[in-house]
Amino acid sequence: MSAKVAQEIRLGDLFVREGLITEQQLKEGLAEAKTTGTRIGYALVKLGFVAEEELTRMLAKQYRVPAVDLDKVEVDEKVLKLVSAEVANKHMILPLRRVGRTLTVAMPNPTDFSAIDDLKFVTKLDIEPVIVGEYTLRKHLDEYYGSPEDDQIQELLEEWGEDDVEVLEEEEEEDYSALAAEVDSAPVVKFINGLLTDAVQKGVSDIHIEPYEKEIRVRYRIDGALQEVMKPPLKMKAALTSRVKILADLNIAERRVPQDGRIKLKMRNKVVDFRVSTLPVIFGEKIVLRILDKGNLTFDLKTFGFEPKAEKDFMWAIKRPYGMVLVTGPTGSGKTTTLYSALSQINTIDTNIMTAEDPVEFNLYGINQVLVRPAVGLTFATALKAFLRQDPNIIMLGEIRDLETGGIAIKAALTGHLVLSTLHTNDTPSTITRMIDMGLEPFNVASALNLLTAQRLARRICKHCKAEATYEPEYLEAAKIPMDWYEEHTLYKGEGCDQCDGSGYKGRCGIYEVMIMSPALRKAIMNEVGSDELRNIARDEGMLTLREDGMKKVQRGVTTLEELVKETSVAD
Repeated sequence: MSAKVAQEIRLGDLFVREGLITEQQLKEGLAEAKTTGTRIGYALVKLGFVAEEELTRMLAKQYRVPAVDLDKVEVDEKVLKLVSAEVANKHMILPLRRVGRTLTVAMPNPTDFSAIDDLKFVTKLDIEPVIVGEYTLRKHLDEYYGSPEDDQIQELLEEWGEDDVEVLEEEEEEDYSALAAEVDSAPVVKFINGLLTDAVQKGVSDIHIEPYEKEIRVRYRIDGALQEVMKPPLKMKAALTSRVKILADLNIAERRVPQDGRIKLKMRNKVVDFRVSTLPVIFGEKIVLRILDKGNLTFDLKTFGFEPKAEKDFMWAIKRPYGMVLVTGPTGSGKTTTLYSALSQINTIDTNIMTAEDPVEFNLYGINQVLVRPAVGLTFATALKAFLRQDPNIIMLGEIRDLETGGIAIKAALTGHLVLSTLHTNDTPSTITRMIDMGLEPFNVASALNLLTAQRLARRICKHCKAEATYEPEYLEAAKIPMDWYEEHTLYKGEGCDQCDGSGYKGRCGIYEVMIMSPALRKAIMNEVGSDELRNIARDEGMLTLREDGMKKVQRGVTTLEELVKETSVAD
């Protein structure tokens, strides 16, 4: 047993002997102090077992040290500067006054000789302790040391202004640790509220808060590209992390493993969800907040950028009573939005729609959404098996990851259900190859599939600074862009303006490759032909590859040649 723990127990026994608390309250107080990493006195006051004034009075008598009422003391700025915020918070002390070579400090434990020795070393003064309740001391430490002095942060806070942000999740303060109490009363609350509000107003999709050895970096992902927006003071690192974790109802004491949570905020009469992910890195925890703003979500497929034939084929496939529609592409290519849009087209009163997702990004009325939890055995496969006993018409799976899930999905598609799902493949022909490689029978794949869509998201040219663009022949050759096509069309790019923060881009558009199943394609799949041959058959039937679809958007001035080259490969 450590000396500190032994001392806490002795103090607790003293409180019991003095009749301030009961044995049972002592046990609960010691457990709370151990859980939250605070002292027994703070825990007892926080739990409401005893008034802080009584504890302070009794301790002053026990230690024969005077007590002080901090509410009646005004600390001089020069005295405060004798002790840094880090030292004051580390040792839980507040300097009160200096007389000659003696510095009077308020502390909850005047027998903490290691703290007194540290103060002597730091200040080069003699230390005279007086007693104060820890609960009150923490509050006053926030008042004197809590405000971030960094000019950049002050400017940002002034620029963001006061926004009415309301946390909709119910919070029980009794569950929070002492750190949570500090964070809730510190200016970091205003900073986080301002950061989240600013990000939502700018149409940000993700916020990255990244701790490094000597700085913190905050970046926004706007239209798929990350931009650095600020560097808060390093001293705010713990408070920023803890505030976000408190809002997301995560364990702020656990810093060794990744955690996931959600925040729901009401901003200017609009409810916005944030999906929170924390990851331990060597200098703290990296936090990524995915902004799920229903106000920016559009389910109108006509605005997505489908070419006429592709849109017609897609609408035909999702309105079939059975079969499988797959949307493929890398992470962040908009697959989930496309599936949600498809569901909104077919979400009627006479259909039973069930989805299994990991995670559920948006709540959709009229659709039964299930959150997959592999840790408790609720996988995509087990959810799908349960769905088939729930009389479904339409099933959506977040992703087909393995043979078991793929096999059940295909059986569902062949037995009178419409199945929508995603796969992580680069284009439509390779999706078929991937399914067969999983172990699915070519005959079943050919029979079940209605349509495959591969997609990418490209940034739109800003309308306010759109200008003609020219490219060197060497660039066109390296990008495999035909010279005759380039000479026939006028291409554009954004020059950069205030509306697009100098990037030249504002918003995003979709690039699509839509392969509808025809008799020729079904026969080729059953014969297990390669991806290249499948692509050639589909192109002969009118399919545009990702590269061809993107080139149409470039020649219409929707996006740039750079975006096309970045998002589509030469093989497309």
